[in-house]
Amino acid sequence: MIRVVLPHPLRRLARLGPEVELECCEPVTLRAVLDVLEARYPVLSGTIRDHVTGQRRPFLRIFAGEEDLSHLSPDAPLPTAVATGAEPLLIVGAIAGG
Repeated sequence: MIRVVLPHPLRRLARLGPEVELECCEPVTLRAVLDVLEARYPVLSGTIRDHVTGQRRPFLRIFAGEEDLSHLSPDAPLPTAVATGAEPLLIVGAIAGG
């Protein structure tokens, strides 16, 4: 089981609790996890990744523990702790300001 923590606005949109558990096939990649998440909760489609390009939305960051995975290839394997469910995959709304 993969554990995913979503930002509050996306949890409200999909009417979810603080953490979602998903079954994901091997290899466990960010693309595979997001495919399963969007298939299970279609209302989230396009909120994390752009519909056309498939790229991560600019003001969302993705973390595994303290490691920022936001700029890694979506096809890179996720860390073992995330792939085994020991740690959650965190999708965090970035904060910008000046």
